[in-house]
Amino acid sequence: MAKNENNSSSKKVDSKTSVVNLSLNIIIFFLASLTIYLGYSIIIKLNDKPKIVEEVENLKNQPAEIIQVEVLNGCGISGVADRFTDFLRNKNVDVVNIGNYSSFDIEETFVIDRVGNKANAFKVADLLGITRKSNSITQLNEDLFLDVTIVIGKDYYKLNPLK
Repeated sequence: MAKNENNSSSKKVDSKTSVVNLSLNIIIFFLASLTIYLGYSIIIKLNDKPKIVEEVENLKNQPAEIIQVEVLNGCGISGVADRFTDFLRNKNVDVVNIGNYSSFDIEETFVIDRVGNKANAFKVADLLGITRKSNSITQLNEDLFLDVTIVIGKDYYKLNPLK
């Protein structure tokens, strides 16, 4: 009879042990699955960042719908900046400032990119008939609320506004 009691208590211990083992295995499986899921999520997030940066760079290289421009007279001929302004406004360019450049001895007209988006400067240069590469520069200035500055040189009569 003592054997039967021993046998039944051993079966109770075995059944308790197998329930505990089953519970622990389920918890281990759940935690392993969670770890794999979180690891996969982190990898996906890390791989998506370059795409976002690339998309921002692509957008940065697109000309803006409305380009804000400053027109400066660098040749000293009166009224030239006004003619360029009228031409640009007819082409839907927002001219926000007209004035004189620091000197009147500029030989060739050039455009200055003020926000780091060369596409805006190239679009304005194309409208005016200015050579893109040699007459487009970048001078970032966050204090100015404009995209492009145009400095009119002594070659103004060769450009589209006066043709």
